[in-house]
Amino acid sequence: MIKELKTLIAVAREGTFAAAGNKIGLTQAAVSAQMQRLETELGFEIFDRKGRSAHLNKMGQQILLQAQELLRLYESLGSTTVGQPQSVLVNIGAIASVQRSYLPDALAKFHQQCPQCRTRVIPGLSMELVNLVDAGEIDMAAIIRPPFSLQSDLRWTTLALEPYRLIVPRDVPGEDWSKLLCSQPFIRYDRSSFGGRQVDRFLRQMHFSVQDVCELDELEAIVKLVENGVGVALVPQTTPNPEWPVGVRALDLGVHTFHRDIGLIHRSRRSFTESVRTLAELIIDQFKSGA
Repeated sequence: MIKELKTLIAVAREGTFAAAGNKIGLTQAAVSAQMQRLETELGFEIFDRKGRSAHLNKMGQQILLQAQELLRLYESLGSTTVGQPQSVLVNIGAIASVQRSYLPDALAKFHQQCPQCRTRVIPGLSMELVNLVDAGEIDMAAIIRPPFSLQSDLRWTTLALEPYRLIVPRDVPGEDWSKLLCSQPFIRYDRSSFGGRQVDRFLRQMHFSVQDVCELDELEAIVKLVENGVGVALVPQTTPNPEWPVGVRALDLGVHTFHRDIGLIHRSRRSFTESVRTLAELIIDQFKSGA
């Protein structure tokens, strides 16, 4: 089952069976077969499947956490640290764009300041990570702000407001973003994600009719599709001074610009342990310094 658990973690990290397969050298069919085999072994489903998409359900999120811990123990077999005192573990969830941008530097500073601590980063979509914080499975999560009111015992700390841009292939002429949006094939940010719902609401509020050609959640994949000339897309600018690929140009939406609110969801700071408080402050500082 170790092989299947490693594949499960890859699926959670990459977001789709296909992306996970590309990452670990398997076909999408092989990944799907492994996940079905894992569900058979467990005796229950760990994915909510809708069409071609599959997202971890509540049981799947719990299995993911247990899988990560099990693999950590498996990989430490024979280690000389057996019998030594347990170090403090901080669990933090993070969407993919945060993992690739601000989180690594914050984690590096945290481990310099708190060498006795361990961290575990749990990947996932914002909704999945909200549930894990709410269930007390993780200490906090860096996510897109939910479009609904949080439970009374949860708190929100804004880290950044990321403006949406229309990105187009560089060889597609024109500067009028609204005309390009309505005339070119449209690559849609997955509507099952909070960010994708923002795009969908914007299109409906502006009464735009777009020509959907593809829908997916991974922002890097969306940018790559635009670079390859598949169509145009509305995506958040995840850093203040982004380096778009040479085959892509980004257009400002002007007065119609809307933003993706990135922040930390957590319980009351009074309930933070010292190590959790330290990591939260370092993440906040990292976003401030990058603004």
